[in-house]
Amino acid sequence: MSVKMLGVPYDVHSSFLRGPAAAPQAVRDALTCGSANWCTESGLDLEPLRDESWFDLGDLVIPDHAPSAVGMIRNEVTAAIADGSRILSIGGDHLVTWPIVQAVSAVHDDITIVHFDAHPDLYDELDGDRYSHACPFARIMEEGRVARLLQFGIRTMTPHQRDQADRFGVEVHELRDWDYRIPELSGPVYISIDVDALDPAFAPGISHNEPGGMTTRQLLDSLYQIDASGVPVVGADVVEINPSRDVNDQTAMVGAKLIRELLGMMIGKELVQ
Repeated sequence: MSVKMLGVPYDVHSSFLRGPAAAPQAVRDALTCGSANWCTESGLDLEPLRDESWFDLGDLVIPDHAPSAVGMIRNEVTAAIADGSRILSIGGDHLVTWPIVQAVSAVHDDITIVHFDAHPDLYDELDGDRYSHACPFARIMEEGRVARLLQFGIRTMTPHQRDQADRFGVEVHELRDWDYRIPELSGPVYISIDVDALDPAFAPGISHNEPGGMTTRQLLDSLYQIDASGVPVVGADVVEINPSRDVNDQTAMVGAKLIRELLGMMIGKELVQ
């Protein structure tokens, strides 16, 4: 099963700080800096599989105008997965998840989204902006093309977003109450990781520092639970890394680690020697 990696450098509608548009290059630099190798924790060496089982499509060049940007991202992902490939995106802010899911859900029915984040991103609009990175899951759920949305690591629920979660039937696992177990899943699954799901101690290079988050190990172990369940992961994204706020490329390296492990999950266990 081939996986196509795509950089989606868009952050025009970030609500607080710009910067995540620079993340695809920062994460690629971390992947290739020589500090780490290409092996996943499962034992899969990704380097010799490049251009055979996974492909890097490079970065999109995206217009600032939000409706045009959404349409372009959706169309590019649609073309990328037309041959049956799976998509792995490096963002960009969280708005990019919406058009990617539009493309993936047009191919796969009854998708379950597993979303890791400090924030539920369920605002109907934020400061009058329906294209805000605080709104993608409202846009996704109101389109009715996703069977289930599970959110983990949440620690900033507002009354409005609680109402939105009830409206859409979102399964919100607030971090203070979550036991770090992933409920039983049915596929296909799309994984969306906002890196601010992690505590800022582990990922300082983010725009919205929200203390009290997950450790990197807890997030990785959550991914391995999904992998062990055997459900097909047909798409994934890693978003909201802001290199302008990073310290010693720490967050970029976290992003690279997540990309490697997701690639390994999506390519498949049959390649592990």
